Amino acid sequence: MPKIIGLTYDLKEDWKFQPGDPKDANAELDTVKTIDSIASAIETGGHQVKRIGNVYNLLNQIDHLGVDIVFNIAEGHWGRNRESQVPVILEMKQIPFVGSDGLALGITLDKIIGKKCFIADGIPTPRYFEVREGDDLKKLNAIGFPLIVKPRFEGSSKGLSKNSRVIDYPGLQQQADLINRQYKQGALVEEFIKGTEFTVGVIGNKHPFAMPVVQVKIEGKLNLGDDFYTFSRLLQPDLVEYICPADIPEGLSNKLKDLAVRAYRSVECSDFGRVDFRVDEKGNPFVLEINPLPCLSREDVFFFAAKALGITYEDMINRILDFGLERHGLSDEKVKNCKVADVV
Repeated sequence: MPKIIGLTYDLKEDWKFQPGDPKDANAELDTVKTIDSIASAIETGGHQVKRIGNVYNLLNQIDHLGVDIVFNIAEGHWGRNRESQVPVILEMKQIPFVGSDGLALGITLDKIIGKKCFIADGIPTPRYFEVREGDDLKKLNAIGFPLIVKPRFEGSSKGLSKNSRVIDYPGLQQQADLINRQYKQGALVEEFIKGTEFTVGVIGNKHPFAMPVVQVKIEGKLNLGDDFYTFSRLLQPDLVEYICPADIPEGLSNKLKDLAVRAYRSVECSDFGRVDFRVDEKGNPFVLEINPLPCLSREDVFFFAAKALGITYEDMINRILDFGLERHGLSDEKVKNCKVADVV
């Protein structure tokens, strides 16, 4: 039976840059083109779409929303709880929504809290420490060099540049100060994993399904060595290529898929998500992070995996929607256990 689907999101064009904002401040927000694509895809499933927009629009309409369920991809603007704002409000008003709840989104946006979950569940992740303003780096660093320095709670490669990989204390100090000052948060410092980079999409709930492994190719290189994905490369998509399915041994592929599902379950994601990996030169995989709000544009990595399964963009969006409908008891028939044959 057709439903009325609310769509919550944040647009890049709604971000008002202020003095001192980093140039990548709105990197996580969506384009109108992506929102149009998602809405059109949902409509091909026979549903009606109501575009709600950001959390302020949601608050203005919350008592007369008039939807059966909300498809949430809102990233929020400020703070480590920004991704949790929309789902928490919806939960408070008992309005069903597609996607992870506020707790899962808060845990995963804060990379340190996410890593603590992975460590507790025996999921390999790079060793780390946090640097806050005024910290003594030599007391904190029991790992050695090289290291990579990131913002604690950002996504879309925000704060990552070629200088983020550091090999000495002056470089570490410079990058940590930049994160503390420009992004107003602690700097996550991890051991740098020299090797290759992969990402794995996961969909489903009771029986999460890992999609085909995607390998990240940068400037023609599959073996990245000391290289890694940076924000500048987000602006130069011709420098980055996604290989799917990844041309890797079956054993490594299965290991990445298993770890992706374990990470998804560790932080209790719902309906869909994406797990990012580095694999070292000995073939050991490390979970970098999990993103329960991966970009759903037609050009993004999530849909390279769908294409490899023979699934259209429209089918995948509606598959994600179906999982949300079923989870809330709104589906006319149960979504099948998401095995490969069922997805195709």
